[in-house]
Amino acid sequence: MYEVVGVRFKKAGKIYYFDPGDLEILNESFVIVETARGIEYGKVVIDKKQVGENDVVLPLKKVVRNANEKDTLAVEENKKAAQQAFHLCTEKITEHKLDMKLVDVEYTFDRNKVIFYFTADGRIDFRELVKDLASIFRTRIELRQIGVRDEAKMLGGIGPCGRMLCCSTFLGDFEPVSIKMAKDQNLSLNPAKISGLCGRLMCCLKYENDYYEEVKKELPDVGEYIATPDGRGRVVGLNMLEKLVQVDLPELEKVTEYTIDELMKEKELFTQATE
Repeated sequence: MYEVVGVRFKKAGKIYYFDPGDLEILNESFVIVETARGIEYGKVVIDKKQVGENDVVLPLKKVVRNANEKDTLAVEENKKAAQQAFHLCTEKITEHKLDMKLVDVEYTFDRNKVIFYFTADGRIDFRELVKDLASIFRTRIELRQIGVRDEAKMLGGIGPCGRMLCCSTFLGDFEPVSIKMAKDQNLSLNPAKISGLCGRLMCCLKYENDYYEEVKKELPDVGEYIATPDGRGRVVGLNMLEKLVQVDLPELEKVTEYTIDELMKEKELFTQATE
């Protein structure tokens, strides 16, 4: 077992585990840690806890120290410098006539590197752009191509539901979303209604999917013939949330709704009668 604290570097970013050592670290406080890309400033979002070896990436890096006011000021200065770098890079992209869109710029905490995030339809030859940027900023330059979902996460916005985008407020990781999830939840398959600002299927389709999959195992399929308290009929509709089954009863010439408990009881009686 390893004692760790969870640190996040960006709002709604991934959470990384670090070894707190003997430091007194409070939840929601800021710390200085050593990462693969250098010294970084992050926020503690998970208090000290014990985790197994499978939950950490070894070797586990340590928290260097608690952040102070000087570190906070340095972060603010980096943000201001990043804004200036954004405008300069945009001008250079236009100057070189590159078919790419700059999304965000980030300085590492120790100013050892400037990272430019961009989107593009294909591969971009930005070697000349990197040379220009290196001569201006006189530090390491990294141009990182990102996808449309990452772009939406960085820029934020308001989704079709009227709330701020999940990816930019609390989702640390993107999970796979498929059209099957919309089908299982009886949602409209119109792309305009189930797509987010990024143009991809909305992340929230995943939220209730596990529940629907479990309920689907209990309920009969649409079109299946089943026994009901009022006779045999064909399933014509399902209400997953309330676990209700709509059955067309030819003898009664009507559609009746039953709970899963009523149908299970009828199934047991039918099984006992045939044994």
